[in-house]
Amino acid sequence: MRRALLTGLPAFTVVAVGQFFSILGTSMTGVALLIWAWQLTGSATALALIGFFGFGPMVLFSPFAGALVDRWNRKLVMMLSDMAAGAATIGLLTLFLLGHLQIWHLFVAAFFTGLFAAFQFPAFSAAITLMIPKEHYSRASAMIGLAQSVAGVFAPVAAGALIGVIGVGGIMAIDLVTLSLALGALLLVRVPQPEVSSAGAEARGSLRKEAAYGFRYILARPSLLGLQLVFFAGNFLSSLTGTLAAPLILARTGNNALALGTVQSVGAAGAVLAGLILSAWKGPRRKIHGVLLGWAGLFLISEMLMGFSRGPGGWSVAVFAGALVGTLINVSNQAIWQRKVPPDVQGRVFSVRLLIAQVSGPTAMLLAGPLADRVLEPGMRAGGALAKVFGGLLGTGPGAGISLLFVIVGVLGTCVALGAYLIRPIRDVETIIPDFDEAAKAEAA
Repeated sequence: MRRALLTGLPAFTVVAVGQFFSILGTSMTGVALLIWAWQLTGSATALALIGFFGFGPMVLFSPFAGALVDRWNRKLVMMLSDMAAGAATIGLLTLFLLGHLQIWHLFVAAFFTGLFAAFQFPAFSAAITLMIPKEHYSRASAMIGLAQSVAGVFAPVAAGALIGVIGVGGIMAIDLVTLSLALGALLLVRVPQPEVSSAGAEARGSLRKEAAYGFRYILARPSLLGLQLVFFAGNFLSSLTGTLAAPLILARTGNNALALGTVQSVGAAGAVLAGLILSAWKGPRRKIHGVLLGWAGLFLISEMLMGFSRGPGGWSVAVFAGALVGTLINVSNQAIWQRKVPPDVQGRVFSVRLLIAQVSGPTAMLLAGPLADRVLEPGMRAGGALAKVFGGLLGTGPGAGISLLFVIVGVLGTCVALGAYLIRPIRDVETIIPDFDEAAKAEAA
């Protein structure tokens, strides 16, 4: 007899647990390869390029990925994305064991996994919309964030401790085991397919037309467009510094891998706390406050403190605060979009949403490394032009130039977040755009 598949909240919980193990293994591999790449090159640009090659294809191919997600079975799409990540890990592990792994191999693997990650986000987001009632959207996003954060607490420290025992190869082997657990979890659940809405019927056509529909949908709704432009600016600025957080810590601690792992784990603990709170609280009643005040807190507190601090203590507080409010931002924003967009077009719309919000990220990643290596770091050396102005606040020497960038980004980002409150279509997005189920009832009536 065929075994019944889990549905509803139990199904979502099983998927979330599977994702936790997968994220744990992937995060450990990421930290291990980051340390390996830094020890090999000592270049912030090289680390930034790894992020660029992983992030770029995920953003650029997302409109076509979203159109295909709405055509295909979403559970199958999620499984294929996980399997692609596993294939990349197997390739890197093989090269490492043979002694042939080079830095450019990481670029290729990042591009490959980024391409398939373009399918993962819209498929998973749209699946959650159909698996659970809308009053639990914030809670579900918080649970996924909690899984990511708990994994983030243990992964950096575990990778830093294990890399000297089992090496990079052993950590990648653990990654493959945890990935198999995530695939097994997906096999146990049923992910419903959406009913066709009026928006879905309008969007049907060629792949090119369906890929473009997400742009038309968002452009026709200034509130949603404005919301994503806030993320466009915020992600550009935070990507500049996020790319350089690890080089900052390594540069100022003399390549101390344990210090890097500790700071990352403390930061993840902030996200764990936020996930626990939001899993019970579900966030503010008006989600837009969670988005805009969250962004302001991220830049005003986390980014600036990261720049002014000169040791693991201050950095730990900064990343803890950043992770805390970062979870609030993402959970609040996800709940808005899941409530407003019909499920059968969420793949297309969410992919374009990702493109608008994140397309600035790859550009920032490309700029961050050269900006640090060629301008800010030389300028903040003893006697440098920038050191004469900012040296008293930030110190001089390795990492001081990156610290200056954190402070500049903190000021600019705070202005963007608070300025968005002055724009009514953004501030009142939740009342201007009706929930998709309420719109369907009104249309039927």
